Amino acid sequence: MTWCESQPTVYYCLGLGKNSVLLERIDQAMMDARARHCLAGAAPTRVFCEFEYETKSGTWSRARRIIGKAEVTAQGDNPRFIVTNLPATGVREEADKTRFTAARLYEEIYCARGEMENVLKQQVLDLEADRMSTHYLASNQLRLWLATFAYLLMERVRTLGLFGSQLAQATVGSVRLKLLKVAAQVTVSVRRVYVQLSSAYPLQELFALCHGRLMRLPLWSD
Repeated sequence: MTWCESQPTVYYCLGLGKNSVLLERIDQAMMDARARHCLAGAAPTRVFCEFEYETKSGTWSRARRIIGKAEVTAQGDNPRFIVTNLPATGVREEADKTRFTAARLYEEIYCARGEMENVLKQQVLDLEADRMSTHYLASNQLRLWLATFAYLLMERVRTLGLFGSQLAQATVGSVRLKLLKVAAQVTVSVRRVYVQLSSAYPLQELFALCHGRLMRLPLWSD
């Protein structure tokens, strides 16, 4: 963090571990969140606050801006903290001066980092992007390209073919398992290839919906 602060245009937004001092600083926000949670029923409730904080041990060179998220869910209190040097009033080149306010900074920037990690996890776990075990750089690079292309293809299928359905927010692995890894009988004639799906396939309507949407898309051309 000290190095970032010594640079003119380097900013950071990092998660910060909880401690007794930080929890005490958001105590009022937690009480507000609990009150709103009671009124909202089972819906999760968030209240954001911000303050300056510096470690007592002297490990930090200066006081820094802390964003506290006081959240109450059905499972109980869920406080979280981030530390940043992004100014609440925005930076000079930023047109939207409210982009770095407490709530937006946490939900749109910090949480977006977590979403990027989820995408990478899907590539590794569902598409085996980490299988780069050959002895040559070029072949390993090709495998990574193919895994990346596969993710982009599946993301388009999910976005264009499955919006509004039960798989609209599903992972790539779930889409593969429920929509593509389906038993079928393939018959090839002189002019046609017939693919007959099993009548016991439980997601026939969803498959037909996705297929119909994708078939109605205009063909790409120059």
